[in-house]
Amino acid sequence: MRILLANDDGINSTGFSVLEKIARELTDDVWVCAPETEQSAVSHSLTIHRPLRLRQIEEKRFAVDGTPTDCVLLAVNKVMKDKRPDLVMSGVNHGRNIAEDVTYSGTIAAAMEATLLGIRAIAFSQQFADGRRPDWETAAKWGAEVARKAIAATWPKHVLVNINFPAVDPDAVKGVAVVPHGIRKIGDVLEERIDPRGRTYFWIGTSRTEEAVQGDETDVAALREGHITVTPLHLDLNHAAAIQSLRGAFAQ
Repeated sequence: MRILLANDDGINSTGFSVLEKIARELTDDVWVCAPETEQSAVSHSLTIHRPLRLRQIEEKRFAVDGTPTDCVLLAVNKVMKDKRPDLVMSGVNHGRNIAEDVTYSGTIAAAMEATLLGIRAIAFSQQFADGRRPDWETAAKWGAEVARKAIAATWPKHVLVNINFPAVDPDAVKGVAVVPHGIRKIGDVLEERIDPRGRTYFWIGTSRTEEAVQGDETDVAALREGHITVTPLHLDLNHAAAIQSLRGAFAQ
């Protein structure tokens, strides 16, 4: 199996080294194409207003001065054009990607781009507890096992798999929960400040409430309870019932 690795925290991030370890437990044919610098929360953005630089670091290892989407696009259509990857793995993200995070995440976006290119993809993220140093042991221990089981399943077209590891010790994991992603009430706080020249500027906060309005059987609740969450995400954003409703409205 040929695997391509990408992420949004940058090619030198700790989580990316964990992802490489996971990938090498699955195959010897591992390729890397990741951003030169951190690209968190860039979502599925594509660089179109400036040229991109593709830098080869060593054999099968490349860096791009662009977004996670750029990395996957260049890897598949340039670096690996003679033999495409069988699987794209993205992460391991520094922090969870659950609920509405999936719409902002560059980690998820790399997997999305692969899926659009017809390649199966998995996004990995590691949750961290507030006030504690980042601990990657849970992702490192469980990553390959969970990936193998996910790969063994049949995925419909335009589906990617989103995996989150809980902020617990590896031996304290309560199991794997295959769940839909939840919806949390956004609790962002805008920090308004004044710079030395007297001009106003803002920091967008990252706080979220833990309310899951879709019920308890979502990634929000399962991750909080200590489960590894596995969530298939479908790139078809159409809503069939709304289409029919609007057709009726416009037919009148």
